[in-house]
Amino acid sequence: MKFIHLTDTHVIGDGRLYGQDPAARLRAAVASINAGHGDADFVVLTGDITHWGDAAAYARFSREIKALNMPVHLLVGNHDDTVAFGAAFPEIPRDRNGFVQSGFDTPFGRFLLLDTTDPESHAGAYCPARQAWLDRELDQTNGPIFLFMHHPPFKIGIAAMDQIMLRDAETFYDVIAPHKARIRHLFFGHVHRAIFGNWRGISYSCMRGLNHQVALELNESVDHIAANFEPPAYGVATLSDDQVTVHLHDFADRSERFFL
Repeated sequence: MKFIHLTDTHVIGDGRLYGQDPAARLRAAVASINAGHGDADFVVLTGDITHWGDAAAYARFSREIKALNMPVHLLVGNHDDTVAFGAAFPEIPRDRNGFVQSGFDTPFGRFLLLDTTDPESHAGAYCPARQAWLDRELDQTNGPIFLFMHHPPFKIGIAAMDQIMLRDAETFYDVIAPHKARIRHLFFGHVHRAIFGNWRGISYSCMRGLNHQVALELNESVDHIAANFEPPAYGVATLSDDQVTVHLHDFADRSERFFL
């Protein structure tokens, strides 16, 4: 099985963001996915769909993402507005408390899509109501689990981004810990970098954003978030019974190809 991991598209209603056109970047990603990975089962986009959370941006995003030749599963991030998102995408499922959380089954396990947004902060939150939903979901299945969320529940070493990670990381871990052996991978966004690792026995990965990236500044400064225009990318994930493989695809790369 194969699927695509997109994140942090940051579409705006019109014009440019930091000198770039996020919608054009998304259009290029969609074209690349359709051309090179049309056999993928679906796309998962882990939040920050828009930059300002306005209706015009969601409308523009919708026009671009509809060109995909496969289903797309959407999560929200700290730059999204869940009310405007819901108006643009009323078909996206929510939990009983209105959070943008849902799950679906695949041949290789259940995919759980989490809502880590806090409307009052760029940091992530996972309140008791959301924890209860996740606890029920985990209890109701005995098979493999794949987790998707916007905010990472751990530090990544870039101090300014670590200030806005998931704040409820320990209580979140308490919920998933009894099921850790079944969690095959955790996919997240938010940090605009390609990151791969292992957190308390759970493998994880993050992809670059499409419009702009966070610079690799491994220091203690929390005064700023340095950014750059490293190439946009998306993840190509393949699953089997005994393996999870995540490729980072620099789809905008135009360097010459040759045979070794």
